[in-house]
Amino acid sequence: MVKILVSDPLGKGGLSILRKEKRFQVEERYGLKPDELKKIIRDYDAIVIRSGTRLTKDILEAAERLRIIGRAGVGVDNVDLETATRRGIIVMNTPEGNTISTAEHAFSLLMALARNIPQACNHVKGGEWKKSQFTGSELNGKVLGIIGFGRIGREVAKRAVAFNMEVLAFDPFISKASVREFPVKFKDLNSLLKMSDFITVHTPLTSETKHLINTESLKLCKKGVRIINCARGGIIDELAVVEGIKSGKVAGAAFDVFEKEPPPPDHPFFQMPQVICTPHLGAATGEAQENVALDVARQVVDALADRAIKNAVNLPNLDPETLKVLRPWLALAEKLGKLHVQLFTGSVKTVTIRYGGELTKHNLEPLTIAVVRGLLTPICGELVNYVNAMSLAKERGITVNESKSTAVREFTSYIEVEILQGDDSNRITGTFFGNQMARVVRINEYILDVDPTGYVLFIHNEDQPGVVGTIGSILGKNKINIAEMSLGRVRKGKKMYAMTVINTDSEVPERVLTEIKKFSLITNAKVVKF
Repeated sequence: MVKILVSDPLGKGGLSILRKEKRFQVEERYGLKPDELKKIIRDYDAIVIRSGTRLTKDILEAAERLRIIGRAGVGVDNVDLETATRRGIIVMNTPEGNTISTAEHAFSLLMALARNIPQACNHVKGGEWKKSQFTGSELNGKVLGIIGFGRIGREVAKRAVAFNMEVLAFDPFISKASVREFPVKFKDLNSLLKMSDFITVHTPLTSETKHLINTESLKLCKKGVRIINCARGGIIDELAVVEGIKSGKVAGAAFDVFEKEPPPPDHPFFQMPQVICTPHLGAATGEAQENVALDVARQVVDALADRAIKNAVNLPNLDPETLKVLRPWLALAEKLGKLHVQLFTGSVKTVTIRYGGELTKHNLEPLTIAVVRGLLTPICGELVNYVNAMSLAKERGITVNESKSTAVREFTSYIEVEILQGDDSNRITGTFFGNQMARVVRINEYILDVDPTGYVLFIHNEDQPGVVGTIGSILGKNKINIAEMSLGRVRKGKKMYAMTVINTDSEVPERVLTEIKKFSLITNAKVVKF
């Protein structure tokens, strides 16, 4: 008998699908404490969770039979993915079930913000009737700036167009040709900020998007701009918005997500009538909850019946022997994709992946998917997984090519990823030393030996005395320890140039990176997080 534990409340439709399979024994046990879950999880083949259950390392280590984790929702930060992957447990989420719900909530907040609806409601319920205090703004003819033009951003755009708004979009990772049917104008971020009356964000929270809207970016905005965040807390600097409202630059804001949830009782937003706050309700509709329940139930049933793996966030569907060989290469392939999109900028047009050596004896499709997943993760966040990565790339107008060669090079096996971004093409090569140590060994013309883990500082500089010492001094005075360093050099004309790559034991803050960039011999510096 296959046993399934449902540890968080699940919609009736989802439970019905699970129970329809007579060989499945489904048990609902809600509100389990960690020690209780750890004690009983060894008896189950699958577990279905929402956000309430936390599957930590010690709980997963005790899960002797567990094969499938089904997450009814998008976020999987309550699952220790590293431990699940190591133990061969497939983790699946349901990224599409709440798209419409979230888009509608964002647009509802936009409308409420334009017409001061919550504030006026409280005013009337308080026994007052001073209409002049709540003069709003029509949406007709106004400019809406959408930052992030994935599925939710596109649904918001449809609704804005229906209200005769002019829609601007910023998404550096999407091909304009793939969204021709949308009557929107693509702009760079600064232009969008300058031109928009309303701004809504629909990107994942990554190191690149954290505080994407901040004190400096708000200076570019129109006076009286209104801002909406239904994506992730932290994309917008909340304190910068507070100061913007105080100065009159920002007319109002609506937040469904916060940097800390729930926000503290003394959060400045709560003292400002210009700010609308809701408690992370983007997916809180009956339809969205039922959709994710149905999706996760179908996925768990299919996976347990060995029919299909859908929306797996940690592993492609491979037989155990192939997985044993390819598992380290899967991790490296994904890191090469992540490195590309963090190191180089521009709209991705074409991805070409070349494989060489002994590696070519195996099915390479999972590695190609891993590269694309790594490339899209900083862009799409939790939405992208091993099942939908290729379709998301196609949706964004990205062409993916794959080739292999048995010709002998300096490495027994290697992966080379070349990406055309804008008009620039960049190549990164990765391999393994001794079949154990993953290494990035080439970035364009620079020959290197880089450990792709943790925080890594990439610096382009003129190759002259004093550069390495200056960098070391800046890191040292900021108590940032250097773990490893690699240096590649090339001659261009009469000058020598270098790429200096430094692994650090802790994150390099933006202020430290700014200080490094000020050194005259350094042409560029970026921090990559693997």
